[in-house]
Amino acid sequence: MSPILVRPVREQLEHDRVIRLLQAKSRRKYEAGINPGSEQNTAVGAGPSALYPDVVLQSLERGHKLQAVVEVETGESVNHLEALAQWAHFGRLRVPFYLYVPAGMVDVARRLCEDNQIHVSEIWSFHSIGDQVRFTLVHRSREAAPAVARKRVAAPAAPSRRAKPASRSAKPAARGARKVAKKPARAQKRR
Repeated sequence: MSPILVRPVREQLEHDRVIRLLQAKSRRKYEAGINPGSEQNTAVGAGPSALYPDVVLQSLERGHKLQAVVEVETGESVNHLEALAQWAHFGRLRVPFYLYVPAGMVDVARRLCEDNQIHVSEIWSFHSIGDQVRFTLVHRSREAAPAVARKRVAAPAAPSRRAKPASRSAKPAARGARKVAKKPARAQKRR
């Protein structure tokens, strides 16, 4: 149970509305289970250590493997107690943890995560304009790089068969670098 035992009614309605929007938004890619209000519909883990994040994203495949967890906060619930009681546990999971906070609370949420060493894959802000809720990505963890980019960095390029020895290929590059360096120096002397 959240340390925020009783959230103001207006904020609770906004909180549950954002959860339902995120569920609808992610239905194409994931099977999204939600836990609005005090409901405990979809758990991460089992037994007494089970966690109930606001949105649980699972793969559409047969195994329904856990893909990510999402926690939505309101102005009242972005605080130190909430960070330690919930965010810290979600940050330790081996899946991405996405945190959604009101636009005015982004700096507070970022500071709480840094101060308490809570690993958040992404922090999103949201604000309402009439009946619409707008989401904005405000922070992405450096470790949350796309898997394709990680594979490219990790796999070294295969050497070509016609590769020249390192000593020959390094000399032309060094000569070209000297020429480029001299040109700006001459231009400065003429002025």
